[in-house]
Amino acid sequence: MTIKIHDLRPAAGANKAKRRVGRGEGGKGGKTAGRGTKGTGARKNVPAGFEGGQMPLHMRLPKLKGFRNRFRVEFQVVNVGDLGTLFPDGGTVGPEELAEAGAVRRNKPVKVLGNGDIGVALTISAHAFSGSARDKITGAGGSVTEL
Repeated sequence: MTIKIHDLRPAAGANKAKRRVGRGEGGKGGKTAGRGTKGTGARKNVPAGFEGGQMPLHMRLPKLKGFRNRFRVEFQVVNVGDLGTLFPDGGTVGPEELAEAGAVRRNKPVKVLGNGDIGVALTISAHAFSGSARDKITGAGGSVTEL
């Protein structure tokens, strides 16, 4: 035997009749209908955030200006001129080597910017490069790798 949709019924006592308040004095919900006597709460429409005439919370709090992007990537920046002074012998440079040299913090994305000059051929790997940094590094005989 299979159960059909017309056989389904709620459990006994699960469905209760809606409380009809304000219909006479007897029982619960008559006369004042559970609202007490007088005052704003006893009357019709009261705004949800109403605080009895006190300055409402949404007006007491300071307002935030502008927009803060929660997906923004915060780069550790290194200039091309700094790379030339930190690694005067050339070679391969990555985020680990830069962290050991004290130029950036560990485990954070690194961006190389084009401020300053470089006279050493470096093979640099970083998470991002500015256009001028890319040009200066390749112009000095080095290469650029984006991670």
